Amino acid sequence: MKIALSGYGKMGKEIEKIALERGHEIVAKFNDPDDWVGKEEELKRADVAIEFSMPQSVVSNIFRCFDANVPVVVGTTGWFGQLDHVKQVCYDHNRCILYASNFSIGVNLFFEVNQLLAKLMNEHEHYSVKLDETHHTAKLDSPSGTAIKLANDIIDKLDSKDVWVNDAAKKDYELEILSHRIENVPGTHVVTYESDIDKIELIHTAKSRVGFAKGAVIAAEWLADKKGVYTMSDLLKDVKFEGFAK
Repeated sequence: MKIALSGYGKMGKEIEKIALERGHEIVAKFNDPDDWVGKEEELKRADVAIEFSMPQSVVSNIFRCFDANVPVVVGTTGWFGQLDHVKQVCYDHNRCILYASNFSIGVNLFFEVNQLLAKLMNEHEHYSVKLDETHHTAKLDSPSGTAIKLANDIIDKLDSKDVWVNDAAKKDYELEILSHRIENVPGTHVVTYESDIDKIELIHTAKSRVGFAKGAVIAAEWLADKKGVYTMSDLLKDVKFEGFAK
């Protein structure tokens, strides 16, 4: 499979390494706006593009892939306020996109457990709930896309929470997300329920970028011949968890 990389930082390089190990070819690399100039034909050679750039450039890069009729896997976060518009353009022009806040299989299992626990805790109002997320200092968006999904899933299940805030909660209906940026931390997310007598914590800690990168490459393999809008939930219905270990 021929892959174009949009974003060639640490994550892009890890994706390239895994893609080559899995027998794919990298036919184009784009790391800033100037890289796209005059390279439309290089992009069109790709069977699929993988986008891990910056929040401020991701939507433009997605539309470049749409214009070239190249399916695109998007792992960049911080742009979901424009998601409805991007999805509509995709449908209108019969293009293809798979987007996710996190491509790690462990995180996607964590999402499932988070939803289940929130559903159970809705019957136990004496527990408070909050989120903490910690990432490397180069991560520009705050809170992380993963933290936002965790928060939205909790709000969907808990009657007591209506909105998340990226600060200490001041109202009972607010779900607190505290964000921390520390050198060389791939990502840690903590969901905490606490009462006067005990505390329950769900914790996911990424050890490296490998899990994210491998998931993105597997998503690209799965997406290459499709049309429409997809998420990791769609992929995981078809791809067994064991495939992420290969």
